[in-house]
Amino acid sequence: MNYVRKHPDVDTADVAASFQAAVVDVLISKARRAANQVGATALALGGGVAANSQLRSEFMAACEQEGIRGFLPSRAMCTDNAAMIASVAWHRLGSDGPTSLEVGADPTLRLSLIA
Repeated sequence: MNYVRKHPDVDTADVAASFQAAVVDVLISKARRAANQVGATALALGGGVAANSQLRSEFMAACEQEGIRGFLPSRAMCTDNAAMIASVAWHRLGSDGPTSLEVGADPTLRLSLIA
């Protein structure tokens, strides 16, 4: 964003594509290095970023090059839980008011229990 603001004549699509390529390169490099360090025979890609076509393609190519099995979830399963959590928080704020910052975290809590 700052680069585009400072250089208004730049093609924003080129900047976005360059950023995406750089991020994909870093993620693939780190995944490759981690898999090699632990001797992994399989690797899975997950999370919201796993919906990115370029990342999916390069991930599978890297797995093939490294001789390990690559697993990709369907795009429908590549969700970003932050949006879901924010939605629950918004509804809970409206019904119960703010919660103390001292409240503990429970990663196993079902959304149906707090929504």
